[in-house]
Amino acid sequence: MNVKDRVKNGGKAVHNRKIDIATYEGAADSVIVQGILHDERLVETYRPNGAIQPPGTIHHMMIWMEVKGPNLVIEDIEVEMPTIPLQECLETQGCLDRLKGMPIVSGFTAKAKDLIGGVNGCCHLLALLTAMAPAAVQGAWSAVIQQPIEQEMVLDMAVDRVKNTCWVWREDGPLIKEWKEGIGPR
Repeated sequence: MNVKDRVKNGGKAVHNRKIDIATYEGAADSVIVQGILHDERLVETYRPNGAIQPPGTIHHMMIWMEVKGPNLVIEDIEVEMPTIPLQECLETQGCLDRLKGMPIVSGFTAKAKDLIGGVNGCCHLLALLTAMAPAAVQGAWSAVIQQPIEQEMVLDMAVDRVKNTCWVWREDGPLIKEWKEGIGPR
């Protein structure tokens, strides 16, 4: 039986992580990206000291990030942690401030990991942030194309940002060629 079938045929769920990301219009030339991470323990567990831990929310964290302009520079970023497993987790709330002024471009995830990964921050905030970055690109693009745009902006904001991010957007592929020629997506 393959992995998928084992789950479909009665596999017991023990943990659930949900990440929800939405993008909103911000001030002139900006968008606000909201990310929510919610970890739920679905079974009773034991602490190292033998105490029983009931099912429930382990992490409920939110990030609001204002991203500005075609360069997608992080103008502001805020963190809220309504539910955390340990009070010490609150000490990481300001770790994302180091990202202010940073553009969301190729290499963003690696740089974010360097700045806030490991003991420099919180792995849960980092996981949420790295899910939010490509969503910020998508959301900013959706905000911009509510009106017809000039070909130059397509090249500056879209093609250069998505080039080589996946197979479909490979530099030598037909979609990049079409966009560069001004045909747009099929």
